[in-house]
Amino acid sequence: MDTGAGLLVKEPVVELLGISPEDVRAYLRAFFKTRNEAEFRTKQVEEWLFDRHARSFDEMTNLPSNLQVELGNEFSLTALESNYVARSSDGTVKHLWRLNDGESVESVLIPTKDRLTLCLSSQVGCALGCRFCATGHFGFRRQLRPAEIVAQYSDSSRVALHDFKRPITNIVYMGMGEPLANLDSVINSLDTLHRGFRKGARRITVSTVGLIPGILKLAQRPEPFELAISLHAPLHELRLELMPIESRYPLPDLFEALHSFQRQKKRRISFEYTLIDGVNDEPKLARALADVARGLTCFVNLIPFNPIPAISEWRASSPSKIARFSEALNERGIQNAVRRPRGRDIAAACGQLRLARKTTVSDNKKTGLY
Repeated sequence: MDTGAGLLVKEPVVELLGISPEDVRAYLRAFFKTRNEAEFRTKQVEEWLFDRHARSFDEMTNLPSNLQVELGNEFSLTALESNYVARSSDGTVKHLWRLNDGESVESVLIPTKDRLTLCLSSQVGCALGCRFCATGHFGFRRQLRPAEIVAQYSDSSRVALHDFKRPITNIVYMGMGEPLANLDSVINSLDTLHRGFRKGARRITVSTVGLIPGILKLAQRPEPFELAISLHAPLHELRLELMPIESRYPLPDLFEALHSFQRQKKRRISFEYTLIDGVNDEPKLARALADVARGLTCFVNLIPFNPIPAISEWRASSPSKIARFSEALNERGIQNAVRRPRGRDIAAACGQLRLARKTTVSDNKKTGLY
């Protein structure tokens, strides 16, 4: 590119994980056509990208070495650097990924008998300041690009196959950040995960504190992505105390948007409800929750509070209180389940950056994963 001052500036490389599958194909076809290469070369790169989770063009061993170098000059695979890895006694694996500007984000692999779920991040930090969330206490740093979101899946997929001998089955946007506050990048990443990596839309859940414009935009998408609402209180004043976003999008407006979403999508909506001892765990609040959710097909995940240093006086509700809350929901016909805490010994909850076990990048490279 000529700057007009006689200086040539190299065009920025294209992040293949950050563009649509159609654009990936178009860029690759153009690249190979200008080099008089056969059409099948495009398919080879697509397979390395979407099926084999390549982190560098050097891994594409069925391509000539000169093409590997030239691809690397024009395109990026946005491979993340694994700063820390922590493995819990319950099988949960948490990564702290270093980005190219030195910032870091987290993702978590959560195994169960029937599925392997990846929890990924959509922002570096978060601006919404929910009091019970560790991420909110260190503030917002920047948005993630689509490729940085998708790379968490691609790189974690290598870990899944290496550590668990099975692929990731489910993806939840429940890591660092508010997904619908980074709407364009999240929408683009959803498209790549669904159509590029061929992950079923019903196996991808987007969680939000209740950003109504984003909810309504998701409702307009043709894919049946799942929606989870980070609720945590059914009354305005209490929710405002816990979640400042309540002042911008109060509960009546939020539930009006949820009814609209459900009319369009015909999908069940999930609610996340963190139970904090003496704060939001009384049975009368369960009944209030049932009242505000009336008319929705929904499911409530009850989550024992994961302590964070910023609020040392808070603790998780006791099992007996959680049971009473759950029963109060059952009595009102609201399906619910208590989510068993995972990875507490490695601080696996969103934003808890103090990892109990640390693995260096050089150690990781010995496995060939990073």
